[in-house]
Amino acid sequence: MKVLVADRLAEASLNEMRTLGVEVEYRPDLESQELKKALTDVNVLIVRGTPVDGQAMKAGKALNLIIRAGDGTGKIDVQAASERGIYVANCPGKNALGVAELTMTLIGCLDRRVVDAVVSLRSGKWEKEEFAQAQGLQGRTLGLAGFGHVGKAVARAALAFDMRVAAWSRSLTPQRAAEHDAVCVGSLLELARKSDIFSVHLALTDRTAGIVSRKIIEALPDGAFFINTARAELVDWAALQELAPKKKLRIGLDVLPNEPGTRIGVYANDLLDKAFVYATPHIGASTDEGQIAIANETVRILRGFIVKGDVPNVINISMATSARYQLVVRHLDKVGALANVLNVLKRHGINLQELENTVFEGGRAGCAKIRTDTRPSEACLTEIMAFSDEVLHVDLVTLPNLA
Repeated sequence: MKVLVADRLAEASLNEMRTLGVEVEYRPDLESQELKKALTDVNVLIVRGTPVDGQAMKAGKALNLIIRAGDGTGKIDVQAASERGIYVANCPGKNALGVAELTMTLIGCLDRRVVDAVVSLRSGKWEKEEFAQAQGLQGRTLGLAGFGHVGKAVARAALAFDMRVAAWSRSLTPQRAAEHDAVCVGSLLELARKSDIFSVHLALTDRTAGIVSRKIIEALPDGAFFINTARAELVDWAALQELAPKKKLRIGLDVLPNEPGTRIGVYANDLLDKAFVYATPHIGASTDEGQIAIANETVRILRGFIVKGDVPNVINISMATSARYQLVVRHLDKVGALANVLNVLKRHGINLQELENTVFEGGRAGCAKIRTDTRPSEACLTEIMAFSDEVLHVDLVTLPNLA
Protein backbone atom coordinates (compact mmCIF):
# COMPACT_ATOMS: atom_id res chain seq x y z
CA MET A 1 0.00 0.00 0.00
CA LYS A 2 1.31 3.45 -0.94
CA VAL A 3 0.63 6.60 1.10
CA LEU A 4 1.26 10.08 -0.32
CA VAL A 5 1.69 12.85 2.26
CA ALA A 6 1.22 16.07 0.29
CA ASP A 7 1.53 18.56 3.17
CA ARG A 8 3.84 19.01 6.14
CA LEU A 9 3.76 16.30 8.81
CA ALA A 10 6.14 15.51 11.65
CA GLU A 11 8.96 13.08 10.82
CA ALA A 12 8.06 10.94 13.84
CA SER A 13 4.56 10.44 12.41
CA LEU A 14 5.96 9.49 9.01
CA ASN A 15 8.18 6.87 10.67
CA GLU A 16 5.21 5.52 12.61
CA MET A 17 3.32 5.13 9.34
CA ARG A 18 6.21 3.15 7.90
CA THR A 19 6.02 0.69 10.81
CA LEU A 20 2.56 -0.23 9.48
CA GLY A 21 4.24 -1.76 6.44
CA VAL A 22 3.22 0.94 3.95
CA GLU A 23 5.31 2.85 1.45
CA VAL A 24 5.29 6.53 2.43
CA GLU A 25 6.04 9.20 -0.16
CA TYR A 26 6.56 12.58 1.51
CA ARG A 27 6.08 15.56 -0.81
CA PRO A 28 5.10 18.54 1.39
CA ASP A 29 5.81 21.09 -1.34
CA LEU A 30 3.71 19.37 -4.00
CA GLU A 31 1.89 21.96 -6.11
CA SER A 32 -1.84 21.40 -6.62
CA GLN A 33 -1.42 21.14 -10.39
CA GLU A 34 1.05 18.28 -9.88
CA LEU A 35 -1.30 16.23 -7.70
CA LYS A 36 -3.13 14.54 -10.57
CA LYS A 37 0.08 12.97 -11.87
CA ALA A 38 1.33 12.14 -8.38
CA LEU A 39 -1.77 10.08 -7.52
CA THR A 40 -1.29 7.47 -10.25
CA ASP A 41 -0.54 4.54 -7.92
CA VAL A 42 -1.45 6.02 -4.51
CA ASN A 43 -3.87 4.25 -2.14
CA VAL A 44 -4.05 6.83 0.66
CA LEU A 45 -3.62 10.60 0.31
CA ILE A 46 -2.90 12.88 3.29
CA VAL A 47 -3.36 16.62 2.83
CA ARG A 48 -3.89 19.74 4.88
CA GLY A 49 -4.53 22.68 2.55
CA THR A 50 -3.74 21.13 -0.85
CA PRO A 51 -6.83 21.18 -3.13
CA VAL A 52 -8.07 17.72 -4.16
CA ASP A 53 -10.62 17.91 -6.97
CA GLY A 54 -12.56 15.32 -8.92
CA GLN A 55 -10.03 15.21 -11.75
CA ALA A 56 -7.23 14.32 -9.33
CA MET A 57 -9.37 11.57 -7.82
CA LYS A 58 -10.20 10.22 -11.26
CA ALA A 59 -6.48 10.01 -12.02
CA GLY A 60 -5.91 8.21 -8.72
CA LYS A 61 -7.63 4.98 -9.71
CA ALA A 62 -6.14 3.15 -6.71
CA LEU A 63 -7.14 5.87 -4.24
CA ASN A 64 -9.22 4.50 -1.35
CA LEU A 65 -8.86 7.11 1.39
CA ILE A 66 -8.16 10.84 1.74
CA ILE A 67 -7.19 12.07 5.21
CA ARG A 68 -7.33 15.79 5.93
CA ALA A 69 -4.74 16.54 8.60
CA GLY A 70 -6.99 19.12 10.25
CA ASP A 71 -10.58 19.97 11.05
CA GLY A 72 -13.29 20.18 8.39
CA THR A 73 -12.73 19.16 4.78
CA GLY A 74 -10.41 21.92 3.58
CA LYS A 75 -10.28 22.01 -0.22
CA ILE A 76 -11.31 18.38 -0.79
CA ASP A 77 -14.20 17.79 -3.20
CA VAL A 78 -16.11 15.47 -0.87
CA GLN A 79 -18.96 14.92 -3.32
CA ALA A 80 -16.54 13.73 -6.00
CA ALA A 81 -14.93 11.40 -3.45
CA SER A 82 -18.31 9.95 -2.49
CA GLU A 83 -19.21 9.37 -6.14
CA ARG A 84 -16.01 7.37 -6.59
CA GLY A 85 -16.33 5.41 -3.34
CA ILE A 86 -13.34 7.11 -1.70
CA TYR A 87 -13.39 7.58 2.06
CA VAL A 88 -12.72 11.09 3.40
CA ALA A 89 -11.67 11.46 7.05
CA ASN A 90 -10.42 14.37 9.13
CA CYS A 91 -9.00 15.21 12.56
CA PRO A 92 -11.76 17.15 14.35
CA GLY A 93 -10.92 19.23 17.39
CA LYS A 94 -7.19 18.52 17.40
CA ASN A 95 -6.27 22.11 16.57
CA ALA A 96 -9.15 23.67 18.54
CA LEU A 97 -7.04 24.99 21.39
CA GLY A 98 -4.56 26.66 19.06
CA VAL A 99 -7.33 28.45 17.16
CA ALA A 100 -9.08 29.40 20.42
CA GLU A 101 -5.84 30.81 21.84
CA LEU A 102 -5.29 32.96 18.75
CA THR A 103 -8.92 34.13 18.89
CA MET A 104 -8.52 35.35 22.45
CA THR A 105 -5.13 36.88 21.61
CA LEU A 106 -6.69 38.91 18.79
CA ILE A 107 -9.50 40.06 21.09
CA GLY A 108 -7.06 41.19 23.79
CA CYS A 109 -4.77 42.88 21.29
CA LEU A 110 -7.66 44.77 19.70
CA ASP A 111 -8.90 45.98 23.08
CA ARG A 112 -5.47 47.18 24.23
CA ARG A 113 -4.24 48.16 20.73
CA VAL A 114 -1.10 46.14 21.36
CA VAL A 115 0.19 46.16 17.78
CA ASP A 116 -0.04 49.93 17.44
CA ALA A 117 1.55 50.44 20.85
CA VAL A 118 4.50 48.23 19.91
CA VAL A 119 4.96 50.02 16.57
CA SER A 120 4.86 53.37 18.36
CA LEU A 121 7.40 52.31 20.98
CA ARG A 122 9.73 50.84 18.35
CA SER A 123 9.67 54.16 16.52
CA GLY A 124 11.02 55.84 19.63
CA LYS A 125 7.76 57.29 20.98
CA TRP A 126 6.31 57.06 24.48
CA GLU A 127 2.53 57.49 24.05
CA LYS A 128 1.08 56.25 27.32
CA GLU A 129 -1.73 58.80 27.22
CA GLU A 130 -2.90 57.39 23.88
CA PHE A 131 -2.58 53.67 24.54
CA ALA A 132 -3.73 53.60 28.15
CA GLN A 133 -7.30 53.99 26.86
CA ALA A 134 -9.02 50.59 26.78
CA GLN A 135 -12.44 49.36 27.81
CA GLY A 136 -11.34 45.92 29.03
CA LEU A 137 -13.09 42.58 28.53
CA GLN A 138 -14.86 42.01 31.83
CA GLY A 139 -18.63 42.08 31.49
CA ARG A 140 -18.64 42.37 27.69
CA THR A 141 -20.75 40.00 25.62
CA LEU A 142 -18.87 37.60 23.36
CA GLY A 143 -21.09 36.22 20.61
CA LEU A 144 -19.93 32.91 19.16
CA ALA A 145 -21.19 32.04 15.69
CA GLY A 146 -20.65 28.29 15.86
CA PHE A 147 -20.29 26.19 18.98
CA GLY A 148 -18.14 23.24 18.02
CA HIS A 149 -14.71 22.32 19.39
CA VAL A 150 -13.23 25.79 18.82
CA GLY A 151 -16.31 27.69 19.94
CA LYS A 152 -16.46 25.80 23.22
CA ALA A 153 -12.73 26.36 23.83
CA VAL A 154 -13.14 30.10 23.22
CA ALA A 155 -16.13 30.14 25.58
CA ARG A 156 -14.06 28.57 28.37
CA ALA A 157 -11.32 31.15 27.93
CA ALA A 158 -13.79 34.05 27.79
CA LEU A 159 -15.48 32.97 31.01
CA ALA A 160 -12.09 33.14 32.72
CA PHE A 161 -12.02 36.85 31.75
CA ASP A 162 -15.47 37.23 33.34
CA MET A 163 -17.13 37.86 29.99
CA ARG A 164 -20.72 36.98 29.12
CA VAL A 165 -20.97 34.30 26.40
CA ALA A 166 -23.81 33.99 23.89
CA ALA A 167 -23.78 31.42 21.10
CA TRP A 168 -25.65 30.34 18.00
CA SER A 169 -25.52 27.34 15.72
CA ARG A 170 -28.29 25.49 13.94
CA SER A 171 -28.01 22.49 16.27
CA LEU A 172 -27.42 24.34 19.54
CA THR A 173 -30.09 24.06 22.23
CA PRO A 174 -30.49 26.20 25.36
CA GLN A 175 -29.72 23.14 27.49
CA ARG A 176 -26.45 22.38 25.70
CA ALA A 177 -25.39 26.02 25.83
CA ALA A 178 -26.17 26.20 29.55
CA GLU A 179 -23.87 23.23 30.16
CA HIS A 180 -21.03 25.53 29.05
CA ASP A 181 -22.32 28.60 30.93
CA ALA A 182 -23.41 30.19 27.65
CA VAL A 183 -26.73 31.61 26.47
CA CYS A 184 -28.27 30.20 23.30
CA VAL A 185 -29.79 32.80 20.96
CA GLY A 186 -32.35 32.07 18.28
CA SER A 187 -30.64 33.42 15.18
CA LEU A 188 -27.35 34.70 13.84
CA LEU A 189 -28.93 38.13 13.40
CA GLU A 190 -29.95 38.22 17.06
CA LEU A 191 -26.44 37.14 18.05
CA ALA A 192 -24.93 40.01 16.05
CA ARG A 193 -27.21 42.56 17.71
CA LYS A 194 -26.24 41.37 21.20
CA SER A 195 -22.48 41.03 20.66
CA ASP A 196 -19.84 43.45 21.84
CA ILE A 197 -17.42 40.96 20.28
CA PHE A 198 -18.64 38.76 17.42
CA SER A 199 -16.43 35.73 16.69
CA VAL A 200 -16.93 33.30 13.80
CA HIS A 201 -16.33 29.57 14.37
CA LEU A 202 -18.52 27.86 11.78
CA ALA A 203 -17.53 25.07 9.43
CA LEU A 204 -17.70 25.95 5.74
CA THR A 205 -20.51 24.14 3.91
CA ASP A 206 -22.90 24.96 1.09
CA ARG A 207 -25.31 26.25 3.76
CA THR A 208 -22.81 28.46 5.60
CA ALA A 209 -20.90 30.05 2.69
CA GLY A 210 -21.51 33.80 2.97
CA ILE A 211 -23.63 33.35 6.10
CA VAL A 212 -22.06 36.43 7.72
CA SER A 213 -23.88 38.66 5.29
CA ARG A 214 -24.27 42.41 4.95
CA LYS A 215 -27.38 42.17 7.13
CA ILE A 216 -25.41 40.46 9.91
CA ILE A 217 -22.57 42.99 9.75
CA GLU A 218 -25.04 45.90 9.76
CA ALA A 219 -26.60 44.46 12.95
CA LEU A 220 -23.32 44.65 14.88
CA PRO A 221 -23.22 47.52 17.43
CA ASP A 222 -21.01 50.44 16.47
CA GLY A 223 -17.53 49.91 17.87
CA ALA A 224 -17.96 46.12 18.10
CA PHE A 225 -15.12 43.67 17.54
CA PHE A 226 -15.38 41.28 14.59
CA ILE A 227 -13.20 38.15 14.74
CA ASN A 228 -12.84 35.44 12.09
CA THR A 229 -10.41 32.56 12.64
CA ALA A 230 -12.59 30.03 10.78
CA ARG A 231 -12.93 30.43 6.99
CA ALA A 232 -12.83 33.51 4.78
CA GLU A 233 -15.69 32.21 2.62
CA LEU A 234 -18.14 32.56 5.51
CA VAL A 235 -18.09 36.38 5.24
CA ASP A 236 -19.37 38.97 2.76
CA TRP A 237 -16.02 40.73 2.41
CA ALA A 238 -17.30 43.58 0.26
CA ALA A 239 -19.86 44.44 2.92
CA LEU A 240 -17.29 44.17 5.71
CA GLN A 241 -14.87 46.44 3.87
CA GLU A 242 -17.60 49.04 3.29
CA LEU A 243 -19.20 48.94 6.74
CA ALA A 244 -16.17 48.51 9.02
CA PRO A 245 -14.99 52.16 8.87
CA LYS A 246 -18.55 53.52 9.11
CA LYS A 247 -19.36 51.40 12.17
CA LYS A 248 -15.88 51.84 13.68
CA LEU A 249 -15.47 48.07 13.95
CA ARG A 250 -12.26 46.56 15.28
CA ILE A 251 -11.44 43.50 13.22
CA GLY A 252 -9.22 40.50 14.05
CA LEU A 253 -8.55 37.99 11.28
CA ASP A 254 -6.58 34.81 10.75
CA VAL A 255 -8.30 33.99 7.44
CA LEU A 256 -8.48 36.28 4.43
CA PRO A 257 -9.93 36.11 0.92
CA ASN A 258 -7.66 34.89 -1.88
CA GLU A 259 -4.88 33.70 0.39
CA PRO A 260 -1.65 32.64 -1.36
CA GLY A 261 -1.41 28.91 -1.96
CA THR A 262 2.17 28.85 -0.68
CA ARG A 263 3.68 29.32 2.77
CA ILE A 264 5.74 32.30 1.55
CA GLY A 265 4.40 34.88 -0.87
CA VAL A 266 2.93 38.37 -1.20
CA TYR A 267 -0.53 39.50 -0.15
CA ALA A 268 -2.58 42.67 -0.34
CA ASN A 269 -6.16 43.45 0.67
CA ASP A 270 -7.81 46.88 0.79
CA LEU A 271 -9.54 46.02 4.07
CA LEU A 272 -6.17 46.01 5.84
CA ASP A 273 -5.67 49.67 4.94
CA LYS A 274 -9.21 51.00 5.26
CA ALA A 275 -10.24 49.73 8.68
CA PHE A 276 -8.90 48.96 12.17
CA VAL A 277 -7.64 45.45 11.37
CA TYR A 278 -5.16 43.15 13.07
CA ALA A 279 -4.51 40.08 10.93
CA THR A 280 -2.29 37.01 10.94
CA PRO A 281 -1.42 34.76 7.94
CA HIS A 282 -3.68 31.77 8.72
CA ILE A 283 -1.63 30.46 11.64
CA GLY A 284 -4.41 29.57 14.10
CA ALA A 285 -3.79 25.84 14.06
CA SER A 286 -0.03 26.12 13.82
CA THR A 287 1.02 25.56 17.42
CA ASP A 288 3.45 22.75 18.16
CA GLU A 289 0.87 21.04 20.39
CA GLY A 290 -1.80 21.26 17.71
CA GLN A 291 0.44 19.91 14.96
CA ILE A 292 1.52 16.96 17.11
CA ALA A 293 -2.10 16.16 17.99
CA ILE A 294 -3.14 16.32 14.33
CA ALA A 295 -0.22 14.15 13.23
CA ASN A 296 -1.04 11.54 15.87
CA GLU A 297 -4.69 11.49 14.83
CA THR A 298 -3.71 11.12 11.18
CA VAL A 299 -1.64 8.05 12.04
CA ARG A 300 -4.54 6.65 14.09
CA ILE A 301 -6.88 6.96 11.11
CA LEU A 302 -4.38 5.28 8.80
CA ARG A 303 -3.79 2.48 11.30
CA GLY A 304 -7.53 1.86 11.66
CA PHE A 305 -7.93 1.64 7.90
CA ILE A 306 -4.99 -0.74 7.41
CA VAL A 307 -5.35 -2.97 10.47
CA LYS A 308 -9.11 -3.14 10.99
CA GLY A 309 -10.58 -1.92 7.73
CA ASP A 310 -12.33 0.88 9.66
CA VAL A 311 -12.03 4.59 8.93
CA PRO A 312 -12.16 6.69 12.12
CA ASN A 313 -13.68 10.16 11.66
CA VAL A 314 -15.04 9.32 8.20
CA ILE A 315 -17.29 12.14 7.01
CA ASN A 316 -18.84 10.91 3.76
CA ILE A 317 -20.59 7.69 4.79
CA SER A 318 -24.36 7.89 4.48
CA MET A 319 -26.04 7.81 7.87
CA ALA A 320 -29.36 6.95 6.24
CA THR A 321 -29.82 3.68 4.38
CA SER A 322 -32.54 2.30 2.17
CA ALA A 323 -31.96 -1.19 3.57
CA ARG A 324 -35.27 -2.71 4.72
CA TYR A 325 -34.31 -6.37 5.10
CA GLN A 326 -31.44 -8.36 6.51
CA LEU A 327 -30.38 -11.83 5.52
CA VAL A 328 -28.56 -13.73 8.25
CA VAL A 329 -26.60 -16.51 6.55
CA ARG A 330 -24.78 -19.03 8.72
CA HIS A 331 -22.28 -20.84 6.52
CA LEU A 332 -19.20 -23.03 6.52
CA ASP A 333 -15.99 -21.08 6.06
CA LYS A 334 -15.26 -22.50 2.62
CA VAL A 335 -13.99 -20.91 -0.57
CA GLY A 336 -16.92 -19.69 -2.67
CA ALA A 337 -19.61 -20.08 -0.01
CA LEU A 338 -20.47 -16.39 0.14
CA ALA A 339 -19.81 -15.93 -3.57
CA ASN A 340 -22.61 -18.38 -4.34
CA VAL A 341 -25.00 -16.51 -2.04
CA LEU A 342 -24.16 -13.19 -3.68
CA ASN A 343 -24.57 -14.64 -7.17
CA VAL A 344 -28.07 -15.80 -6.28
CA LEU A 345 -28.99 -12.35 -5.02
CA LYS A 346 -27.62 -10.83 -8.22
CA ARG A 347 -29.68 -13.16 -10.41
CA HIS A 348 -32.81 -12.14 -8.50
CA GLY A 349 -32.05 -8.43 -8.88
CA ILE A 350 -31.47 -7.85 -5.15
CA ASN A 351 -29.26 -4.83 -4.44
CA LEU A 352 -26.94 -5.05 -1.42
CA GLN A 353 -26.63 -2.07 0.91
CA GLU A 354 -24.31 -3.52 3.57
CA LEU A 355 -22.47 -6.79 4.15
CA GLU A 356 -20.69 -7.94 7.30
CA ASN A 357 -19.14 -11.39 7.77
CA THR A 358 -17.86 -12.88 11.02
CA VAL A 359 -15.76 -16.06 11.31
CA PHE A 360 -16.12 -18.03 14.53
CA GLU A 361 -13.35 -19.45 16.68
CA GLY A 362 -11.69 -22.40 15.03
CA GLY A 363 -12.25 -21.07 11.52
CA ARG A 364 -14.90 -23.65 10.62
CA ALA A 365 -18.01 -21.50 10.25
CA GLY A 366 -19.09 -17.92 9.75
CA CYS A 367 -22.14 -15.72 9.82
CA ALA A 368 -22.89 -13.14 7.13
CA LYS A 369 -25.34 -10.28 7.68
CA ILE A 370 -26.50 -8.95 4.35
CA ARG A 371 -28.73 -5.88 4.21
CA THR A 372 -30.84 -5.32 1.10
CA ASP A 373 -33.23 -2.66 -0.14
CA THR A 374 -35.81 -5.15 -1.46
CA ARG A 375 -37.24 -8.34 0.01
CA PRO A 376 -35.71 -11.57 -1.36
CA SER A 377 -38.46 -13.89 -2.57
CA GLU A 378 -39.07 -17.37 -1.21
CA ALA A 379 -37.62 -18.73 -4.46
CA CYS A 380 -34.45 -16.72 -3.85
CA LEU A 381 -34.13 -18.04 -0.28
CA THR A 382 -34.75 -21.60 -1.45
CA GLU A 383 -32.03 -21.24 -4.06
CA ILE A 384 -29.56 -20.05 -1.41
CA MET A 385 -30.46 -22.94 0.90
CA ALA A 386 -29.86 -25.37 -1.95
CA PHE A 387 -26.13 -24.95 -1.35
CA SER A 388 -26.54 -27.30 1.60
CA ASP A 389 -22.89 -28.34 1.67
CA GLU A 390 -21.94 -24.70 2.37
CA VAL A 391 -24.98 -22.89 3.81
CA LEU A 392 -26.11 -23.98 7.27
CA HIS A 393 -29.16 -21.74 7.67
CA VAL A 394 -30.77 -18.57 6.33
CA ASP A 395 -33.01 -16.13 8.22
CA LEU A 396 -34.78 -13.11 6.73
CA VAL A 397 -35.40 -10.21 9.08
CA THR A 398 -37.44 -7.10 8.38
CA LEU A 399 -35.53 -4.13 9.74
CA PRO A 400 -37.64 -1.83 11.97
CA ASN A 401 -37.85 1.94 11.60
CA LEU A 402 -35.38 2.19 8.71
CA ALA A 403 -37.81 3.27 6.02
